[in-house]
Amino acid sequence: MPEKRTVPRKKVDMYMRVLNDDTQEIIGHMVEVSQTGLRLETVAPVRAGVDFYMRIEITPDLGSAPYIVFIARSKWCRMDEFQPNLFQVGFELVEIIPEDRQVYLRIIQKYAGR
Repeated sequence: MPEKRTVPRKKVDMYMRVLNDDTQEIIGHMVEVSQTGLRLETVAPVRAGVDFYMRIEITPDLGSAPYIVFIARSKWCRMDEFQPNLFQVGFELVEIIPEDRQVYLRIIQKYAGR
């Protein structure tokens, strides 16, 4: 399948779990990130086209609040090629307040590989 992404993602060098902000359940952990989206590794498949209210717990060096929240839409889901009990899921950022966006960009600067 041809690549549709216009902004390249970078691998995340730190374990960052992503929670459903409504239920506080873990959706997965971030493995790649870009200014417009992220890829999570999950233990269950995720249907494409669903909006999620996500929460990422952050460290004090990234911001004064303990977490950021945003809405992201699932775009695709594939079984992991090496571990069939895991899934790789791509998400596109839909909505994020400006203050949390600044923290999100700091995550990319600080923890995303070059």
